[in-house]
Amino acid sequence: MSIFYWIIFLFLVLYEPVYGYFDYQKFKRKVQKDSKERIKYYKKVMLGLWLPTIAILMVTALGPLTFQEIGLKGISINMETLGPLVTYTAFGLVGIYCIGLIYYLVGAKVSQKMRTEIARVKKEEFDKSAFKDIMPVSKEDKRLWTYVSWTAGITEEVIYRGFLLIALTQMFPSHSLWLTIILSGVMFGLAHTYQGFVNVIKTSLFGLVFSILYIGLGSIVPLIILHFLIDYVGKIGDDKD
Repeated sequence: MSIFYWIIFLFLVLYEPVYGYFDYQKFKRKVQKDSKERIKYYKKVMLGLWLPTIAILMVTALGPLTFQEIGLKGISINMETLGPLVTYTAFGLVGIYCIGLIYYLVGAKVSQKMRTEIARVKKEEFDKSAFKDIMPVSKEDKRLWTYVSWTAGITEEVIYRGFLLIALTQMFPSHSLWLTIILSGVMFGLAHTYQGFVNVIKTSLFGLVFSILYIGLGSIVPLIILHFLIDYVGKIGDDKD
């Protein structure tokens, strides 16, 4: 089993941070000439996420890991591992974010004024974004973006929270749990090197909070849903979703 841990570990260290970065640079040049390249890129991204996820699920089905051990189970609140202060703080931060996210999603659907304001803010952020080329533009882009969002929500939570935390714990048993959490967060951030240095830091922090949340909830299921919603808002606020 340790060999499999190292294979996935090396894949995560090399594929997205290295290959993913240079592949995105190539994509940016291509999409300027042909907008259909965006659809091809979405499909490639989904394939690159599903392959290691399917491998993890197949190995888990064969043992010795169980689906419960990688977080595919119901919620079971755990305040002891990281302590009430850290766990409740993570719950609170995510709760506040969820309220804002729900407000954003509902507001975009029921209020034309808010929809217009959201579109304006999105355009400003889009113009400054280091990864604007990947965002959906056409109707077909937006349709496929929903599947990209679900793919990211499911696969990245299985890989970086459910699997990686337990794999790192067994690969480096002498390391503290906090070091494992930080390392998994950094690896998650490095998977987004194509977004630029600032967003790698932001995504690493995102991964850190989600790891804490996972330990506190004992399940990746709510994280999958939240992760999907965070990615999905990329297509919210347009006149034609």
